[in-house]
Amino acid sequence: MNSLIKLELTRALRNRRSMFFSVLYPSLLFLLIAGNASSTEKLGDTGLTLPTYMMVSMASFGALTAVLMGNSERIAKEREGGWVRQLRLTPLPGRGYVFAKTAGAAAVSLPSIVIVFLVAATVKGVRLDAWQWLALTGAIWAGSLVFAALGVAIGYLATGDAVRPITMIVYFGLSMLGGLWMPTTTFPEWLQEIAKWVPTHAYAALGQAVEQSRAPHAGDVALLAVYFALFAGGAAWLYRKDTRKA
Repeated sequence: MNSLIKLELTRALRNRRSMFFSVLYPSLLFLLIAGNASSTEKLGDTGLTLPTYMMVSMASFGALTAVLMGNSERIAKEREGGWVRQLRLTPLPGRGYVFAKTAGAAAVSLPSIVIVFLVAATVKGVRLDAWQWLALTGAIWAGSLVFAALGVAIGYLATGDAVRPITMIVYFGLSMLGGLWMPTTTFPEWLQEIAKWVPTHAYAALGQAVEQSRAPHAGDVALLAVYFALFAGGAAWLYRKDTRKA
């Protein structure tokens, strides 16, 4: 399994197109949304300025892009190319495959988080305590594993032709409903109630809690843990099922 993890890490870091969209794209969106925003005016009852709020949202969005978009399409292509048949000759268990794919995706999500932070700090003057920067990085990076597992599941659920539109629908749906592009407080009340159960909403809430100098809400952590178990378990089951069919 260690060899597969190293291979996945190398392949992920060498994919220039994926690196561009996951590392630079979120930073550009941050500048587009928060570039002209006030650095002192508070956003509603959050106690955060728009640049500070959007910094976490775009860092989360970048990590989501890295782990979801790249994983699903690459896995679907690997299935069609016969890579799964090669793995069948090894004693690699389903959970080992999911872990390796998740780790490879996480290697790309970390730079996307850090770049957004650097842009927010240098261009918009976002200032936090040292512990907050470290806690933000750790929380957003760890939370991205939930969506890395989802990417693996989609890669095994969809065919090579269908994987991109399915991934895009899930990707944009999670981004919008989770409040990564705009605060969910701007949604109608009925949509706000739905958003509370979307994993990206809980994901962004982790970073916002750190910015507000408080511990993450236990409900958000529990919701992400449940989603991770569902996505990782589903991905492992789909891997074993696909292997038996091959």
